[in-house]
Amino acid sequence: MENSSSNPLFELMEPKTIATVGAGNNPMKMGAIQALSIVKDGFPGKYYPIHPTEKEVFGYKAYSSAFDLPEAPDLVMFVLPAPLVVQILEDFGKIGTKRAIVITAGFRETGPQGQELEEKLKEVARRYDIRFLGPNCMGMLNSHLPLNVTVAPLTGPPGLLGMASQSGTYITQTLPYLREKGIRYSKAISVGNEADIDIIDCLEYLGEDQDTKAISLYIEGLKDAGRFLETARRITPHKPVLAQYVGGTDAGARAGSSHTGAMAGPDYLYEGLFRQAGIIRVESIEELYSHGWVLATQPRLKGKRLAVLTNSGGPGTAMANTCNDGGMEVPAFSQELQAEIKKHIPPHGSAGNPVDLTFHMDSEAISTTIPDLILKSGEVDGLVVHGLMSSGFLKAVYPHLTDLVGDIGAENFAAQFARDMEKPLSLPEKYGLPMIFSSFFGREDNFTAAYQDHNIPFFDGPEKAACGMLALHRYNQVRKRPAFAPSELPPQSEQAAQIITGARDKGWKNLDEYSSKLVLRAYGIPVSTEVLANSAPEAAQAADQIGYPVVLKGCSPDLVHKTGQGLIKLNLNSSEEVELAYNAVLASAGQDIPVLVSKMVKGEREVMAGMIHQEGFGSCVLFGLGGIFTEALKDNTFRLAPLCRTEASEMIDTIKASALLGEYRGLPPVNRKALSSILQTVGDIGLLHPEISEIDLNPIIISGEEPVVVDSLIVLQQD
Repeated sequence: MENSSSNPLFELMEPKTIATVGAGNNPMKMGAIQALSIVKDGFPGKYYPIHPTEKEVFGYKAYSSAFDLPEAPDLVMFVLPAPLVVQILEDFGKIGTKRAIVITAGFRETGPQGQELEEKLKEVARRYDIRFLGPNCMGMLNSHLPLNVTVAPLTGPPGLLGMASQSGTYITQTLPYLREKGIRYSKAISVGNEADIDIIDCLEYLGEDQDTKAISLYIEGLKDAGRFLETARRITPHKPVLAQYVGGTDAGARAGSSHTGAMAGPDYLYEGLFRQAGIIRVESIEELYSHGWVLATQPRLKGKRLAVLTNSGGPGTAMANTCNDGGMEVPAFSQELQAEIKKHIPPHGSAGNPVDLTFHMDSEAISTTIPDLILKSGEVDGLVVHGLMSSGFLKAVYPHLTDLVGDIGAENFAAQFARDMEKPLSLPEKYGLPMIFSSFFGREDNFTAAYQDHNIPFFDGPEKAACGMLALHRYNQVRKRPAFAPSELPPQSEQAAQIITGARDKGWKNLDEYSSKLVLRAYGIPVSTEVLANSAPEAAQAADQIGYPVVLKGCSPDLVHKTGQGLIKLNLNSSEEVELAYNAVLASAGQDIPVLVSKMVKGEREVMAGMIHQEGFGSCVLFGLGGIFTEALKDNTFRLAPLCRTEASEMIDTIKASALLGEYRGLPPVNRKALSSILQTVGDIGLLHPEISEIDLNPIIISGEEPVVVDSLIVLQQD
């Protein structure tokens, strides 16, 4: 494929010549198995085995070194002990090879010595301008060339689903499983340790690849979440991307680190990253394949109206319930459409939506006639069907029928009922609407096999089929999002910089609340009105100026958590109350500290916002339900900074309690523009001041319509 992209995978995935180092004639060794995949699965180019002792490898002339080859191969693959790889890669660099795949393990994932060896490998590759996959990977396959360098055979026609994985198993050992499910890769890439080419390069490549209609990613950890986000933002508006992330727990992170040396991060950050990028997150490898296949093969949903067609009430109810619960509608059909459907179902069947034929062996009705009526009606945007079956069911009941049909054999008996499949298979393309099927019969049934062979998804359970349709619905929501519009960072506030520098010079780990709010105010974030007082009379005078009621809070960089420690006094309504409260706060603090006198902000709704700095992610913005229930409910969401206004607004809609921020029980809707601005600005502050490791604004009280920050903490990076 000709492509103007600088992505190294375009050359690596399309070689005209390939060499393997370490592949002999022993078919029980990995190198030999992978060499057999090259020579047996149709690679149309030249193959050169390199082996120190063998004269031929599977009928191909073998060469003792790179320097003996008749030409520099486009691609070289290494399957040999790790200490030998570096020198032999240099040999190929000297003859001009520019792409490599290092299958060999024993590098960074094994510890310090392996890390040192991997650095040497990278240095040699840089010196000779070689781009490579691995080490510790399982290679790749390109079904459209075709080229397969993995351990499992690649059979069948080219596919439409692209896959990039930090586990080699998921692109090769699963090939027989995928074949049974009717799922076929366009391209699949194992990245291993990602010493050079990483999973983000793969995402970019698959996003540009014309043979790939949807992309699935298996992720154990990302080194550069910002670059991942930037790449995904370019792809997801026009091509669906799915991801499974498994490094979000301690056990998952530990396993990923020992597996490929992957750098994991908290699950909530990846959840936010995927939402921000428009990536559909799945929870299992089965969904990564099956939902990816749905998105690769089916027409896009135009709306959320779904039709359900079944030969059994239970599966129909399950599919309708699953889709409805996921945000799709299952509307009742018009009387006209129901009247047409009733002509083709038993009298006791249901013509509404779901359409339930009950047990019905008329495969014409459920596969063609009724789907055609539904799809051309204009009343739905997609169709899920359960119960299509013919030969599989007939073979299953054949033992009970032998006395009636004679000794003709199960296969021949089922073959008598074979039918033309052209019409049912053409329906999705004919109407430009997605169709997804489920059955409890596998490829032993002629319907299952025919649909799978013609790129129409077939699931082994009704809820699974419904979830496949929900994947289309989720991607439809991604496509409808406003285009990402980056916003420029504001100029750095000199006042804020001076406050932060002064605090660091004093050795503070945190800014005190007063200083934190000065930083926030410098960037336009609305904070409560307040004055810092150093005596009881000063506090009373400040309260008189601010206006009652007021709040008193102990203010020191050493006081991070004040609630429950006697350091906060609320609803003070006179100077006498203020002076008494001032003395009480100092007594609780056990030291002479300033006291913050703040206007008492009242409101029935509380939210929180913040920023944390995470390695590999940079500054991440938090939004969620605030106040005393923050830790208990954990109703929050994260995004990477900087945020555009649309992303900030989406954060507000993402939390479970988002309805509280609209017009709710007589309360006015929150000023979303002001709240979104707070989220954007918090992220900007984290980028403008890398000395800050964390910002915590909790609570932000909604006073009438307006958000006001009433408590804040800024934590500084520690050298």
